[in-house]
Order: sequence, then C-alpha cells, then structure tokens
Amino acid sequence: MKFRVERDALAEAVAWTAKSLPNRPSVPVLAGVMLRVTDGNLQVSGFDYEVSSQVTVEVQGDADGAALVSGRLLAEITKALPAKPVDIAAVGAHLELVCGSARFTLPTMPVEDYPTLPDMPESAGTVDAAAFAAAVAQVAVAAGRDETLPMMTGVRIELTGSTLAMLATDRYRLALREMEWNPDDPEISLNALVPARTLHDTAKALGPLGGHVTMALSSGGAGEGMIGFSGGTRRTTSRLLDGANYPPVRSLFPADHNAEARIAVATLIEVVKRVALVAERTTPVLLSFSADGLVVEAGGTEEARASEAMEATFTGEPLTIGFNPQYLIDGLANLGAQHALLRFVDAFKPAVISPAGEDGEVIPGYRYLIMPIRVSR
Repeated sequence: MKFRVERDALAEAVAWTAKSLPNRPSVPVLAGVMLRVTDGNLQVSGFDYEVSSQVTVEVQGDADGAALVSGRLLAEITKALPAKPVDIAAVGAHLELVCGSARFTLPTMPVEDYPTLPDMPESAGTVDAAAFAAAVAQVAVAAGRDETLPMMTGVRIELTGSTLAMLATDRYRLALREMEWNPDDPEISLNALVPARTLHDTAKALGPLGGHVTMALSSGGAGEGMIGFSGGTRRTTSRLLDGANYPPVRSLFPADHNAEARIAVATLIEVVKRVALVAERTTPVLLSFSADGLVVEAGGTEEARASEAMEATFTGEPLTIGFNPQYLIDGLANLGAQHALLRFVDAFKPAVISPAGEDGEVIPGYRYLIMPIRVSR
C-alpha cells in the first residue's frame, strides 16, 4: 500500500473514525483504524462490534493495499503534522508516514485479524443534515449516563409516516423533538432505541457537511437490531439497545397547566449559573414567580445564600418551585430560541419548557420536561 493524501482530509477522517474506538478494547486489533486503498480512494474504518464508522477520501494511489494501525496514535500524529501533503506507505510490519521533513514509523497489526464491518441496513429515508444534528443535540442532553440502566442511555427514534420523533429521559427530565423527514415508505412505522452518545457524535459530524443524512433501519431480516447513518463520504452503523420495554414517557407531559412564565433564555441561564455558585451538588435553585417577575435563589453550607431578581411575564397564582440547576440550564441552552415558555401545574408536578416566539406563543417541535425537587422552606 502506498499513497499521497492532503493533510487536512486525512486528519479529519482519522479523527472521526478514532473517536468511536473503545478505550479498553477486548482484543488489541479493535483499537486500530483500517487504512485501505483501492482505485485512488482511501477508506478509513473503525469497528468495535458495537459501532462502525467509515470515511472515504480521494488520494493519489501508487499501490493498493491495507494496513491496520493504532487509531488514537494515528489521530494525534495526523493532527500535529505540518500543512503539507502526506505520503504513506506500508513497509513490512510498519507504516511509514512522511510529511515535509517529519517522518513517523508506526507498527502495524495483522489485517486478517480485523473483523469485517457490517453492511448498512436498508434505507428508511432521508433528513436534512443540519436540522437533524440540531434536533439530536436537543434530545441527547436528557439521556441517562448510568450504564446499569442501559435503556435510559438511549434516544428513542420513532418513525411514523413523514414525522420523525426523538425522545430521551434519565428519569429526572425528558426531552421530545418532532420534525419532518422524507421516508422511503410513506406508511413507515418503526421504532429504535439508539445509544445517545453514538447518535450525538454521528449527527454532530454529519450536520456540518450539509445536504441530507440517509437513515438506514431494517424492519426485519438482514440488518435487524442495527441502525445506520450516511452523509457525504461518511457512514456509521450502531447496534440498537433493547427498547422493547421502553416506558410510555409521552404520558408524563401534563395535559393542562395552571401557570406559565415567559422568560429571556440567556438572562435566566446567567442568573441560574450565578445563584447556583453557593449551592451544593444536591441543592436545588428555587424559582419564585409572581406578577412582579421572577426571583432565583439558592442556599448552601455555612449559611451561604444567593438571590437575584429578573424580569418575567407570569400568569397564574404565585409559585415557588425547585430544580436541579444543571438540568434547568441544559433544557434552556438547547431550546434554540431567545425566549422560553415555562408551564406549571403546581410546585410538585413536572414543569415543561418550550421555545417561544416573539409573539409569546410556543414554537412547536420541542418540549423539555423537568421534575421539580421538593424543598421545605
């Protein structure tokens, strides 16, 4: 194998592929990235039996072939190279990499020991890449991080006709995003539970490429239990989580509300961050709403307290409710709007945060539910 490639294209391809490699692989070859040159195209691949990723890069190929090298080491090296073309050649049991006056020799691993990447499931439809990346970011923030509850670490994708819905919850908050997409089958009705981290990293990488992302999801037969995404020259597949017993979380959204507040998002985030400085990890921030506006306060150890008032348009009976400050900030920061509409039933029931337009009305598509923390005053 011997080829020449642009530094930036190589570094970007290797970095994206290496990002999904396991920190503690079950076998050494799974820590590697596969470089395979065929007919002037370089395929950079990674696979750990859970997630596969592959990027195709145009190169000047002198000799076709393949080599398997440490993914994280190659990513660090390519990122640090000078901005010049890179010459790479497989020589015996080593990979030689030359860029300008910089030269690296890396040990290779046996190509024949590397597992074959899974095929993409059949295409289910396409969605705008940038809109998809933004939507995934809004939802993935609410997914759980406790690996002992694997179901909660996923994002549930529901494909119903031309509507794509995504839900995630860690039992303390719940995010729901609905958007239009282009299904291959107008009558499609499929659900899948995708690992949140994989979905977020994939969407974040495909979003800036523009165009459309193809979503591949099998309803049975070959590729079942797997989802695939492709856009531009990149493609990735992931095993699905077992979502057969995923709880009916949509029912958590209250059917009605008794009070609502319209608030400037950026201001509220700043105020909550300031006030929460005195709060311990498990201490909530208190939001007291009235016709006069909003007062945010928190207390910590040794009588440390903080409070700050801000403008808010509030309708309903005066209300004081406590929230985990980070969960509240996460919801506000991902609204994608300058104003938020907070709706309440009472101080002990979940509140719903939605993006609001200039007219004060809810912008449909995204809802973030957050459980209150009971406080005794």
